[in-house]
Amino acid sequence: MLKLAYQIALLILLASCRQKVQPVAKSVFLMVGSTSVCGLKHISPRFMQKKHPETDLQKWPEKGRQKYAEPGSHSLPIHSSHEGMKWIKPGKFLMGADNNQAEADEYPKHRVTVKGFWMDTSEVTNASFAKFVKSTGYITTAEKKPDWNTLKRQLPPATTKPDDSLLVAASLVFISPASPVVRDDYSQWWQFKKGADWRHPHGRGSTIRGKDNYPVIHVSWFDAVAYARWAGRRLPTEAEWEWAARGGLQNKIYPWGNEPVDSGNPKANTWQGDFPSHNTCRDRFYGLGPVASYKPNGYGLYDMAGNAWEWCADYYNDTYYSRLPKSGILNPAGASRSFDPEDPYARKRVIRGGSFLCNDSYCSGYRVSRRMKSTEDSGMEHLGFRCVRND
Repeated sequence: MLKLAYQIALLILLASCRQKVQPVAKSVFLMVGSTSVCGLKHISPRFMQKKHPETDLQKWPEKGRQKYAEPGSHSLPIHSSHEGMKWIKPGKFLMGADNNQAEADEYPKHRVTVKGFWMDTSEVTNASFAKFVKSTGYITTAEKKPDWNTLKRQLPPATTKPDDSLLVAASLVFISPASPVVRDDYSQWWQFKKGADWRHPHGRGSTIRGKDNYPVIHVSWFDAVAYARWAGRRLPTEAEWEWAARGGLQNKIYPWGNEPVDSGNPKANTWQGDFPSHNTCRDRFYGLGPVASYKPNGYGLYDMAGNAWEWCADYYNDTYYSRLPKSGILNPAGASRSFDPEDPYARKRVIRGGSFLCNDSYCSGYRVSRRMKSTEDSGMEHLGFRCVRND
């Protein structure tokens, strides 16, 4: 029973897309940290490392260390082109809640000015990430056994150490139940799988063969930052991401405008049907799909809604918007510290864009103003990233 309890605690991690969450037993809280993706709370910080992977270069092959700039270094990156990117012009917009689906942390709507920047036209793919790994010998968070002494720093005091058999390299994988289920029992569709990582998205025996053009997934925030620095790029701020996602449209709900996601022609890779047991695949995909499978937004960016959630640079803080100056702000870099009242011990970053598991009956993660959060060490089947650069 102890083993099952730990597994369920870890499974609540990310239960796809839900706007309201039922209370979780205190005993479960004490076993894990937390996150909120698709409105879900409680993700384990089991992926924490002794050092941030992007700075832990001593374990990388010599060729990787030579090509990779330490944080704060002025060494030139190995990539410096704008290949696969679009220029996002500078401008002003109203950031935040657009309709009655908005959550409290999307308010108040506020004026933001952003400078111009380059942005990847799509999420970073398996092929691109594989080049990074080949060049550097990098090992992702999900491929490493978690360190308990580091992990427990994000857990409530006196948290009991789990059995060593549970502290293994693993990640969360979506498993659709055979029939409709009560949606407050997340363990019915999430499984913590040993051996699940970016190369093996569904656990041992699975592969990304033939999926070079799919978003890389099961990557932590640390992994995303490491790739971005290697590529001479960075993660977007939350403000940059939303400005880019809007594609030049003003005060619209989605990257394409206000037409509901399931009306008209398919516009994004989302969940259609009865979540989580039945997907009609009206958008052509049951799970993750290739990047750029739908029309781009007004800035020529693909998949700013659906397919995979995307890491941003910013710390998540639930009241950040309410503390911004009413006169507006230039190029906001996010909160100075992370804080989530539902999980005050964990350090979280903002994630944006929704995923293939979102639908309006359970979540509206593909709205351009939708804010989500996840612990920095989290990796899962529907979380990836894209990069930006200044010039």
